[in-house]
Amino acid sequence: MENLIYETYHKIKPEILKKLHEFEQIWKSKNDTNIYKELLFCLLTPQSKAENAWEIIKNLERKNLLFEAKENILKDELRMVRFRNNKAKYIRNAQRLFVKDGKPKIVDMLSGFESPFEAREWLVKNVKGLGYKEASHFLRNIGLGEDLTILDRHILKALLKFGIINTLPKTLTRKRYIETEEKMRDFANSIGIPLSHLDFVFWQIQTERIFK
Repeated sequence: MENLIYETYHKIKPEILKKLHEFEQIWKSKNDTNIYKELLFCLLTPQSKAENAWEIIKNLERKNLLFEAKENILKDELRMVRFRNNKAKYIRNAQRLFVKDGKPKIVDMLSGFESPFEAREWLVKNVKGLGYKEASHFLRNIGLGEDLTILDRHILKALLKFGIINTLPKTLTRKRYIETEEKMRDFANSIGIPLSHLDFVFWQIQTERIFK
């Protein structure tokens, strides 16, 4: 089974490196708007196609709705994702939390944390709609999450397939998420593939594609 992991890794490694470089550049740019867009994107992705979520972000930007919009307008714009009513509330809350004087202010806040783990804890506690999976996804997408894992259903199925976990958890509490993340980290170390790369490998094995 590990042969499949190595074969997939060598096949897509250039694409992985390209993606991670793109993520790193987002943080290095210190561009509040781009980082804020990634946050909203991660609020939209649960149980929805990432491509649809990103298309919505582009539409919101084009219509000048990224930074402020009424909830009923957001609901109409979110037709391509599931649970659009809840997600409209999440985006509206994020606008209230991060947009000041018509502009997003998020870089300085994230820069104040000593580690990605500390940043993730704050995000989960303070941003409605962000669980550990979504917060990890956001931090990875802005170049701060190389030590974090995005435990979505595809990754969990891969962990089960390769014997890293024994059962698929019905829910992921904070304790279970961190324990499972640690098991994946140990496995990554044991086979000599960086954790941030293994995420992409498992995603490719399960879905045969890479996006964000």
